[in-house]
Amino acid sequence: MDDQRERLKVLSAGIFSLLLALGVARFAYTPLLPLMQQQAGLGIADAGWLAAINYGGYLSGAVIASLISDLVLKDRLYRVGMLLAIASTLLMGMTNDVTIWALSRFVAGLSSAAAMLLGTGLILNWLIRHQHRSELGIHFAGIGLGIAGCAAAVEIMHHWLDWREQWFVLTAIGCLLAIPALRWLPAPDRSGLNKSGQKMEDNPPSPLFMRLFMAAYFCAGIGYVVSATFIVAIVDRLPGLSGNGTLIFLVLGVSAAPACIVWDFVTRRTGELNALILAAVLQIVGILLPLSGNLFGAIAGAMLFGSTFIGMVSLVLTMAGRYYPTRPAKMMGKMTLSYGAAQILGPAITGWLAAGKQGDYALGLYLAAGAMLIGTLLLFVLKIVQKRDAHTAASRFSGAVDAVS
Repeated sequence: MDDQRERLKVLSAGIFSLLLALGVARFAYTPLLPLMQQQAGLGIADAGWLAAINYGGYLSGAVIASLISDLVLKDRLYRVGMLLAIASTLLMGMTNDVTIWALSRFVAGLSSAAAMLLGTGLILNWLIRHQHRSELGIHFAGIGLGIAGCAAAVEIMHHWLDWREQWFVLTAIGCLLAIPALRWLPAPDRSGLNKSGQKMEDNPPSPLFMRLFMAAYFCAGIGYVVSATFIVAIVDRLPGLSGNGTLIFLVLGVSAAPACIVWDFVTRRTGELNALILAAVLQIVGILLPLSGNLFGAIAGAMLFGSTFIGMVSLVLTMAGRYYPTRPAKMMGKMTLSYGAAQILGPAITGWLAAGKQGDYALGLYLAAGAMLIGTLLLFVLKIVQKRDAHTAASRFSGAVDAVS
């Protein structure tokens, strides 16, 4: 019983870290974007560049995570990241200088990498070491809760507070979230042994599998980032849907909150790659549905998108942990380099396209759906490579047994 209580406490630390670093520091920008454009003079192209810079910070954090093997150093950087999440949120309300905003978004990106990669890696390492299921559905509920919470907070606050005051309130909320995020994550164990005293061994995939996997995840990054960044602005500019953007973002977040737990169950029945393919196909539908121009389509699209993008991230990072149980953040960082590179290109291209179309972000959605289609095809190829690699490994094992005999 105590072991299960400790497990929930560790997973809760992860939830609060994601609420802070992704919900507050990173995703609050999305529902506040239209308000900042109206009240603070933020231009359409600048809005896209700020989002791209945010993902640039995330990508830089992914590089750092991929280079670090020491668990103690990862733990320290995770804790620094939580403090940076608070500082970057405060900075957004202290100025209307685009350069300072860019610095804030970059730092927020670093902090989100600390939670998403270092924190997730530390938690997954703890789960495997203590012989719990290496599933992160509960942990990743923090992303959906963070999106929904920020959308709800902005929807409530905009009646009384301007854009600047809302950033200050979010900073105060972030300070509260940091307490369990820091206190409930235990210090890492560097022994390399699980609770039973057995050595934890890595089982890396083939180089070809990794290259195709990273390419597919790059496509998923394009598919994710356009809607995640611009969905509020997209919906608000569609005929007949003006003013419903924050509602759609709230629906997206609520749908994402329980999704990873559901995808854990789907994966147990179908396998990891089949679950990823199903999530990718559903996400394409979710990306395109808001273009139907009616509220029902926009809500259905947000539900599908919210429940699939986070499922794909959870599945990919969990797979990384299973391949590298002793250093999960290393492969997580490499995978996120692909995802992060897409998240730099996606907002910048979408902002440029929108500026040329008088603020119409619809072309960005077509770009995202096309990228997801390519990524889905790559996942089908991965299934073939996985079978080939399994056959090769079985042949080698059989040969080794024969040689011993």
